[in-house]
Amino acid sequence: MSLTTRIATTLDAAVLSELAGATFALACPPHTTPEAIDAFIAEHFTQERFAEHLADPDCVILIAESGTDSGTDSGTEGGTERGTEGESGSAPDSAAGTGSGRPPVGYSLLLYGEPTDADVASSISLRPTVQLSKFYTRAEAHGTGVAAPLMQATLAEAARRPVTGIWLGVNEENTRAIRFYEKSGFAKVGRKHFLVGDRQEDDDVLERPLG
Repeated sequence: MSLTTRIATTLDAAVLSELAGATFALACPPHTTPEAIDAFIAEHFTQERFAEHLADPDCVILIAESGTDSGTDSGTEGGTERGTEGESGSAPDSAAGTGSGRPPVGYSLLLYGEPTDADVASSISLRPTVQLSKFYTRAEAHGTGVAAPLMQATLAEAARRPVTGIWLGVNEENTRAIRFYEKSGFAKVGRKHFLVGDRQEDDDVLERPLG
């Protein structure tokens, strides 16, 4: 699959909301109820919530899209298309839909700053740090080579700021994701908890150096 990665803009809030809603359940353990998943999506993945993320200077969202423009197959090289207005500014007037017209197949979300979770703060050792808060691809994109270039572009984007390390949380039962993250240079450094519905899930905390 040919792939392009780019920085999301304020035009992408609705697209990101749909993409997040379509992919969140893929990372949940089998015992997570549909009701808990739906409630989590309704609280955390609304268009308004993504609009807030896109307006946050400490947040950067990347979108992976199927297909390329002529000469801009940046995803396969780990590059990222950047809009004329910066990381979260408005896209050009000609933009429509996702701002590119290409179908979105995955996204990642970076949050810069010290972690507020005490378990994470005591587990990571590389500072300043950035959190890989979200990294999802559509189910139909699994096994098509989308995840690796999206991760490559995400790590390159994370390193654009003066940070030393990057960390993430992943459910301990999500062995597919854990294997991918380990192949991407992450290693387990601790554990934390993650609430979905009324059930507290156990997450592994993974970290890797940048630069």
